[in-house]
Amino acid sequence: MKCVKVPLKQLNDVRIKLMENDMMNMEYKIKASGDFGYIPINEDTDDYEIVDVELEPMKKVPHNFSELLKNELTDEEIENLRTSFDTVGDIVILEIPEELQDKKQIIGDAALKFTKRKSIYMKKSAIKGTTRVRDLEFLSGKDDSVTIHREHGARLKLDVREVYFSPRLATERKRVMESVTDGERILDMFCGIGPFPIVIARNKDVDITAVDINESAIRYLDENIKLNKLKGNIQTCLGDIRQVSSEFNSKFDRIIMNLPGLAYTFLDVAVNLIEDGGIINYYEFSDSYEQGIKRLKSAANEAGKEVEIINCRKVKSTSPGEWHVAIDGKII
Repeated sequence: MKCVKVPLKQLNDVRIKLMENDMMNMEYKIKASGDFGYIPINEDTDDYEIVDVELEPMKKVPHNFSELLKNELTDEEIENLRTSFDTVGDIVILEIPEELQDKKQIIGDAALKFTKRKSIYMKKSAIKGTTRVRDLEFLSGKDDSVTIHREHGARLKLDVREVYFSPRLATERKRVMESVTDGERILDMFCGIGPFPIVIARNKDVDITAVDINESAIRYLDENIKLNKLKGNIQTCLGDIRQVSSEFNSKFDRIIMNLPGLAYTFLDVAVNLIEDGGIINYYEFSDSYEQGIKRLKSAANEAGKEVEIINCRKVKSTSPGEWHVAIDGKII
């Protein structure tokens, strides 16, 4: 292999010059031996000493998931494959279209190679039931569905088969945390494994009541409280929020309602539990904000209160034309 031979102390400067002039051969590794370095080149130059040296080829790393599959699937199949997937800790969860089910093992193995994670699973159903879980099929790696996901400095332990968790809400959780002030009393009505409570309590001196109907979710939240150093306090509660709310001794300054498919059916409970001037962080699936604002105002009016809409935003896309939307309302 043709190489430029340079003293080691000049190696980096010469490498940069060769790259800037498109003269460096990027398919081979630079070699250092004794007091000299050898930089592969793709054309001769009179500016440096040229020698022939045996070099190690660079490992070709695919730039994306589709590139890794190009020799296994047709171009049309790759185009139909959803290459965006959820990474939860060291677990990857894929969504593979029906027409590619016969290639699921190839796709799973490729995902394992590309992501270098522990386990690859495939979605087998939509989120269902009161516990908000979905069926998963193991594809590649190690069949171990328990992991620890890291988000904004927090550690969140969970079993992806037993609980619902979306890493795509990380930015939204941070945004809510940053809007919280010390001293708030907060209710998370559908807390899951506690991503909202943990992220908030790590950064704010608050009192949080975290409720969920999924026993596994509350069990993992209790573990997550121990896993993290918290400034605030989190009290967990297993049960249906409509039933357990009667046990609360006081109202709340903030209520988080992240159950976008059904949260609107619990707005009456939230309005009755919020302090005057308190904020409801309300979420739903919709193609606009108008429906959610109307529902929030209707629930407040029925309780003899009003709503000041503070903020509306699209959290993430769920399907063409539909969004996971967030509406922040101050109850007055």
